[in-house]
Amino acid sequence: MSAPSTPEAVLFDLDGTLVDTAPDLAVATNALRQHHGLAPLPFPTIRAQVSNGGNALVSLALGNELSTAHQAEARQFLLDTYEAAVAMHSRVFSPLDEWLTAWQRHHRPWGIVTNKPRRYTTPLIEALALSPGALLCADDLAVRKPDPLPLLEAASRLGVAPHACWYVGDHLRDMQAARAAGMTAVAVGYGYIAEDDDYHQWPAHLWYHQCASLVDALPTIG
Repeated sequence: MSAPSTPEAVLFDLDGTLVDTAPDLAVATNALRQHHGLAPLPFPTIRAQVSNGGNALVSLALGNELSTAHQAEARQFLLDTYEAAVAMHSRVFSPLDEWLTAWQRHHRPWGIVTNKPRRYTTPLIEALALSPGALLCADDLAVRKPDPLPLLEAASRLGVAPHACWYVGDHLRDMQAARAAGMTAVAVGYGYIAEDDDYHQWPAHLWYHQCASLVDALPTIG
């Protein structure tokens, strides 16, 4: 499939692609470490793990030797701390924020497909005044990315054929889901990517290292 030059709709992963949520998640991660009498971790170390979810952040904070019960307890502490200040420092990446403001103002189709639970997603996007035409979270369907079903459901809700959608993400599973859904897979290198992970090796159609480069490639209003 060749990548269309002008998508009818744009779908985004949330953390590390559309919104820079790492600062708030880093606060929660270091709060967990402080709770266990440990010194804070450097922000770049935490940032690289954000896309891997709560369990990965717990393992980063406390190590991999926790019992199942202690892992669950620590994860709940982290998530409760994060929920209490879910949008304190999080912002839409610049200059994507300006593009999205114009896109929303003209009621153009766009959406978010995330593996983040709705409990944390809804207050975040409300605080950022985002109004996606389709929002699919981790707990909305029986499956989540890299399964393509959430992406296909988002396209259906927008009334746009999958082949006319771009899906933008900062993780291998995002590209796998986009490919399986028949969408244009767009990989971004500014997100939460581990140092030893080369996003150019992901099965994308398009790759953008900087957010500004992505915005330059997105359709404009006019």
